[in-house]
Amino acid sequence: MNDKKTVAIGILGSKLDRVGKGEQRWNKWRPTISLCQQPDLMIDRLELIHGDGRWDTDLALKVKEDIAQVSPETEVCLHSMKMTNAWDFEEVYASLHDFAAGYPFDPDNENYLTHITTGTHVQQIVWFLLAESRHVPAKLVQTQPSGFRDDEPSPAGKHVVTDLDLERYDQIAKRFQAERLQGTELLKSGIATRNAAFNRTIDQIERVSVRSNAPILICGPTGAGKSFLARRIFELKRGRHQLDGTFVEVNCATLRGDSAMSTLFGHTRGAFTGAQQAREGLLRSAHKGTLFLDEIGELPLDEQAMLLKAIEEKKFLPMGSDKEVESDFILIAGTNKDLRAQVAQGLFREDLLARINTWTFELPGLAQRTEDIEPNIDYELQRHAKEQGHMVRFNAKARRRYLEFATAKDAAWTGNFRELSASITRMGTLADGGRIDLDLVEGEMNRLNRDWNVQSSQDRLSQHLEQVGLEIDLFDRLQLEAVLKVCCTAASQAEAGRKLFFHTRLAKSSANDSDRIRKFLARFQISWSEIQSLIPRQ
Repeated sequence: MNDKKTVAIGILGSKLDRVGKGEQRWNKWRPTISLCQQPDLMIDRLELIHGDGRWDTDLALKVKEDIAQVSPETEVCLHSMKMTNAWDFEEVYASLHDFAAGYPFDPDNENYLTHITTGTHVQQIVWFLLAESRHVPAKLVQTQPSGFRDDEPSPAGKHVVTDLDLERYDQIAKRFQAERLQGTELLKSGIATRNAAFNRTIDQIERVSVRSNAPILICGPTGAGKSFLARRIFELKRGRHQLDGTFVEVNCATLRGDSAMSTLFGHTRGAFTGAQQAREGLLRSAHKGTLFLDEIGELPLDEQAMLLKAIEEKKFLPMGSDKEVESDFILIAGTNKDLRAQVAQGLFREDLLARINTWTFELPGLAQRTEDIEPNIDYELQRHAKEQGHMVRFNAKARRRYLEFATAKDAAWTGNFRELSASITRMGTLADGGRIDLDLVEGEMNRLNRDWNVQSSQDRLSQHLEQVGLEIDLFDRLQLEAVLKVCCTAASQAEAGRKLFFHTRLAKSSANDSDRIRKFLARFQISWSEIQSLIPRQ
């Protein structure tokens, strides 16, 4: 049952609403009055815009009185608006746009209609544009005369074709451009970007976000800002009155077993051991809002099948229930994996991939956007100041040194923007007197280099294992990494063996430490000469 109020917004018809005098006016068709007389359309509130002259004000008051007679349940709110020329496109657009921007729309509790029968053709066109762009979250409504008596000839009327070419109206074009710039600035959180490819991506995301409700797939390495961007897309759509619900986020890598199904789709009481209370589930929580599934490539196959059904049919079955529930949400998915490769390996459903990649956007890592490091440093300093209540700045030499380091070709930034944020936070926290000096920068650089060296070693080892076709358990992986680190500190296989087998070799009459190391490494197709290429000496 829909308990929302119906609110109509319209312009007083200076000619059509004025027809007839005295009691004769009830024999004439007046569009604004007619809107409130429809038997199957209840208008709870009418927002009626009229000119600021005495002539229009008197008519507006008279119309309000007449509506009170035919529809006493309708509240009429009058809005005086100065409009010198109702046929001037730029003036009309500016006036109605400002009205829409200042009006307290409440889509959760009210449905809106824009009455486009009255007003000049220009005013009607502008209403259409504002509704189409969701500046006014309304449907369009028209009224028309009907039921003329036989002795009253029905006016034939006429039609007018308006060539709506926004290119001809510089001021309107600028306004639309300004709106789009506001959208892209929201998606970038006000962080200046100098990367041309990233700017093009954000520009396209802005257009897609306000024009389409199809799923969006955001690809990129961990820490590149997928979650941040997903939330900004939600805020952009909500700002255009396209969403009533909330933003719901989950990292699919954390979902396993029954908890995965229950977390996403909910469950009934007693659906499984420990299910003492019913649970709504995240898909249901995202109704009329946005569901962001980060690392969707980690989602188990059973959950993938149910998700596909929920996307296509807007319905799904909670665990333990035989009754489907509905949820109409907009899906944004994030991944750092190659989903097509996942499909080839049988780890991801091909039909689900086809459904979620209507719009796919690739976010580059920080190492591919070095020109954007400086503005992001400034952003992180401002964020740190807002959180901690005091501003921290670099000394001039320290800033130059950090920028040289951060933008160098060998700066790995394996954690991307998340790692940069952590780096600035560490220095800002340790800074005395609100100043990051050269010593702090040097210490931070050493820390990052150590982290990157470990990470790059892990990457090289992973590449080797993949090349030789080995898949090993985490237990073996950790053991192998530890052995390789010891080997890198030894001058020979024998010395490495003496370090690794110090206690057990004492119990042997003749210890062949070099052979033991060689055999262990051979299990992973690694020779002694290859160790340095996998893990460099510390």
